[in-house]
Amino acid sequence: MPRFYFHQGDDDIQPSPFGGFFWDGRANSIAELVKQPLLNPDEMNNRDLTQIAQKIASAKYATDFRREFGEVLGNASDTVTALGEAIEAFLTSDEMAPFSSKYDAYVRGEAKLTELEARGLRLFKDPDKGNCISCHRFYDTSRNPERSLFTDFGYDAVAVPRNAKIPANGNAGYFDLGLCEREDKATPSNDEIWCVSFRTPSLRNVAVRESFMHNGAFKKLRDAVSFYATRATDPMRWYKSGVKFDDVPQKYRDQVNINSIPYNRHQGDEPALTDADVDAIVAFLGTLTDAAYRQSVH
Repeated sequence: MPRFYFHQGDDDIQPSPFGGFFWDGRANSIAELVKQPLLNPDEMNNRDLTQIAQKIASAKYATDFRREFGEVLGNASDTVTALGEAIEAFLTSDEMAPFSSKYDAYVRGEAKLTELEARGLRLFKDPDKGNCISCHRFYDTSRNPERSLFTDFGYDAVAVPRNAKIPANGNAGYFDLGLCEREDKATPSNDEIWCVSFRTPSLRNVAVRESFMHNGAFKKLRDAVSFYATRATDPMRWYKSGVKFDDVPQKYRDQVNINSIPYNRHQGDEPALTDADVDAIVAFLGTLTDAAYRQSVH
């Protein structure tokens, strides 16, 4: 499980954060993760743990729940913890991680990539082009696809454009600060240096998602890839407000990543990736779709 921690590399100036659940790493376990959407007024909007326990006790599966976990329904906290354990078991099962994509067949030697997909793979790995592999780690030299989760579980500040469809963003002074809002006494990350950094997601099944980036700013995968390619060279294509890095408070804009390829170019430069390159990378990302979802690829 990707528990949150800091890692000190040989060349690091300071430790780098990794792991945790949610975009800001604020949960250390699935059991803890489960509570948050259940209690969030913008999501499931349950009043408290007792209300959740009451709903489970009256559900059609209550008998099965008792059979699996014993008489925990008399204790709201124990009930929700058991619920988290059940969801964790499902999320880590073969059904949720079948490794049945075309890419998985490719690394097993059971399938071949098309010319466009193969080109996208090369660009994805090329440190002078896409450089995607620097954060979305994988091992195409291994015949075991389970080694390739397409994330390093790390964090980065990429300054995604502000999403006006998020109700809270109607307040111009509201900002999601990401990692620095994680509250944990054992492993705190509330230093301002971590503000506006969000966790690198896995790219498995990315082609069937309905929104992209931590704030859902993009609805098309191609737009997300194009943003990475041209954020530096054509910023106003993305920041419709006319303010570069408009979803980042001004005091934190110097923390946005402008050094890694392809972010290290200047406005007006040629981007690291052409439109054809973007198409190739999108085609490769489509190979990460598990068999059950292939009919849903955008």
